[in-house]
Amino acid sequence: LQGLRLSLFLIYMHKPNRLKQPRCPASCTCTKDNALCENIRSVPHSFPPDVFSLSFLKSGFTQITGGSFLHSPALHLLLFTANTFDSIDEDAFLGLPHLEYLFIENNKIATISQYAFRGLKAVIHLSLAYNNLGTLPKDVFKGMDALVKVDLKGNNLECDCKLKWLVEWMHTTNAMVDQILCSGPLLFQGKLINDLVPGSFDCITAEFASYQPLMFESISVESFTFGMDTFVVFAQPFTGTCSFLEWDHVETVFRTYDSIQSTSTVVCKPMVIDNQLFIFVAQLFGGSHIYKRDISANKFIKIQDIDILKIRKPNDIETFLIDGESFFVIADSSKAGYTTVYKWNGYGFYSHQSLHLWYRDTDVEYLEISGKPHLILASSSQRPVIYQWSKSLKQFDRRTDIPEMEDVYAVKHFKVKSDLFICLTRFIGDSKVMRWDGAMFKEVQTMPSRGSMVFQPVSIGNWQYAILGSDYSLTQVYQWDLKRGQFVHFQDLNIQAPRAFSVVSIDNREFLLASSFRGKTQIYEHIMIDLSNN
Repeated sequence: LQGLRLSLFLIYMHKPNRLKQPRCPASCTCTKDNALCENIRSVPHSFPPDVFSLSFLKSGFTQITGGSFLHSPALHLLLFTANTFDSIDEDAFLGLPHLEYLFIENNKIATISQYAFRGLKAVIHLSLAYNNLGTLPKDVFKGMDALVKVDLKGNNLECDCKLKWLVEWMHTTNAMVDQILCSGPLLFQGKLINDLVPGSFDCITAEFASYQPLMFESISVESFTFGMDTFVVFAQPFTGTCSFLEWDHVETVFRTYDSIQSTSTVVCKPMVIDNQLFIFVAQLFGGSHIYKRDISANKFIKIQDIDILKIRKPNDIETFLIDGESFFVIADSSKAGYTTVYKWNGYGFYSHQSLHLWYRDTDVEYLEISGKPHLILASSSQRPVIYQWSKSLKQFDRRTDIPEMEDVYAVKHFKVKSDLFICLTRFIGDSKVMRWDGAMFKEVQTMPSRGSMVFQPVSIGNWQYAILGSDYSLTQVYQWDLKRGQFVHFQDLNIQAPRAFSVVSIDNREFLLASSFRGKTQIYEHIMIDLSNN
């Protein structure tokens, strides 16, 4: 009897397991190999195993979720039309190794996951026509190597940098892509995407990202190269210090290198002459001095005092070369001081020319106009004055002033290709951008100033910027637009009372150094951004 029971058990265990086959879902109509679902609220998870094609019409579900068709691996054709769903999740069509035709047309799709079509290696015809697509995620067709035809017409595709990848893909794929009109931006509106090339897009932009705050206040900043190294120096008026920093290539930060102790320091200006480093230290009290770097002692030593009878209240220093000879000029802002040019004679610096008296100059700028050396003096008591170098007299002669530009605090120049421009800073009112027309500087652009002590152009690679500081609001960074021939707003920086900016390039990186008179001195990194990767 026990043997009989064992035999019956073994027969039962080896009996074929006949599972109940899935039936056609409610609201769907099924034939032997086709299924049509209409007005359903969600995607059914079971269909007869022999269903070859599946269609959804006027259905009410809002999205196609991941793994919606894992239970229908035999599908060769899948169609969605006149439905209300507006998004497709990642892996929405996972588990369909035989799917060849995917039609998602006349729906309300606005967003598609980057991985919505992952795993669809056999699809040869994909249609997303007549939806609400404004863009497509980068590489959404990645892995769909069997594609022969793609239809995207009837959408509102923005032909911007986010869609640059599609243009690149269209130029490399073997699939035929139906003609698609761009709905924007204005530059490409109404044009065919099919006619665009990757070079049609300008997708590289940049930003100044906060990199390293420095825990001191400063009023000027300069960068310079000496030997094989790059340094920066800040003038700290409240501590009376010229603070030198160097780049730490290991820690990738700026670190303390050396300092010069002085009194009420306003400018620390470096100049390298015959492999010798000189620092011109301008002070409000106690006179101004010249220091030299002693290589053997590895320190700065004072080598010369600057004439205190001429330089009473220095405000700015510029260095320059004319015919191979080295000069520097100090703008003096006192009532009784002289803005004075000094010249290197091989042993020291001597007074070469005093430009004028009593004008309380706040800034001096050296530049070349039509290949000739010039100085522009900004003053609190007159319009900016332009001086031109006389080769025969070997000194500067007054040439002209810039009309209708009273109350200019500082002037800085820059070039765009062969055109010469200047930025003129006003504390309150309108700062200006002006262009040299061959005879005079003419206004190009006006920038509202609200407590501005600096309007400084800086160049980084092919990018031209101008930075307008403010004591009362955010500092505004402008970028030069070649097509407009003007600056356009680029970025705002939060710097308290900025006074000067300098750019330094180290280890293939670009940094913007910003002095702050009432807060932390700031270092920003100039970072390149490819908008087509977003």
